[in-house]
Amino acid sequence: MRAVGVTTFGGPEVLEVVEIPVPEPGPGEVRLRVAAATVNPTDIGLRSGNSAAQLAEKEPPYVPGMEAAGTIDAIGAGSPWQIGDEVMAIVVPQRTGRGAQSEFIVVPATSVARIPANATLVEAATIPMNGLTVRRALDLLALEPGATLLVTGAAGAVGSYAVALGNEAGLNVIAVASAGDRDTVIGFGASTFLERGDNLVEAARALHPDGVDAAIDAAVIGAPVLGAVRDGGKLAAVRLFSGETERGITIVQVRVSEYAENQPALDALGRLAEAGRLPLRVAATYPAERAAEAQQRLSAGGVRGRLLITF
Repeated sequence: MRAVGVTTFGGPEVLEVVEIPVPEPGPGEVRLRVAAATVNPTDIGLRSGNSAAQLAEKEPPYVPGMEAAGTIDAIGAGSPWQIGDEVMAIVVPQRTGRGAQSEFIVVPATSVARIPANATLVEAATIPMNGLTVRRALDLLALEPGATLLVTGAAGAVGSYAVALGNEAGLNVIAVASAGDRDTVIGFGASTFLERGDNLVEAARALHPDGVDAAIDAAVIGAPVLGAVRDGGKLAAVRLFSGETERGITIVQVRVSEYAENQPALDALGRLAEAGRLPLRVAATYPAERAAEAQQRLSAGGVRGRLLITF
């Protein structure tokens, strides 16, 4: 089968289309014929060598990709799914060296959920990774309805879901994004909009003098966001947090791999998308041969919606 592969770590030019064996599902697993797989910052990290230690005992080529959608074409013993089911799936490439960007993938049956009834497979592929990342963040933050949640990077892939799911949880969501994204993030469910910039802390404190209850730092600003959080509040970091905390603020490190087999959570995300309460945004699709171009576009920043590899 064809896959986007990495045999040598480096720049985008190391990505190539490779031929690898079609995987077979074991007990409790399913195989998907992949229609689309997203391109994420984690894929750039895999390609550049950030996961080299985790992949050291795996056989190259390594395949990037953490989420996909497609059709089940084989099932292992004990799987509740049926051949022909259209599903979305989350994948953890570091576990096997094989991620989502290939014609076929094998995943645990608990890592898939049916796609939203009104979504294409391409659209459905955009849900699992960022949806489960935000679900995990909100579960770790454990905020009560009415609490204030600051979301940086609110127009991006993680941020838009943080706004939408925060709104679903009854939170007072303060969305931080560029001025041109104001209407977009308000449409996601933000209660208040703040333009990103060096005065973020001052602007947030003008609204909430004691500070917000928590923040999801989807823009990966890091320690400077702490100034907007109240004493004893919380900050959810979607990448490794660098620096020290202050004023008793708890840093919760969000690892989506911890929810990689949380099928009920993934299914709930699909049902929200089906109801029109979770945005499905596709910016562009690329064939496997243009995977390097897709990663370059993502690295350039400013993408609104998701980039996907299609098969």
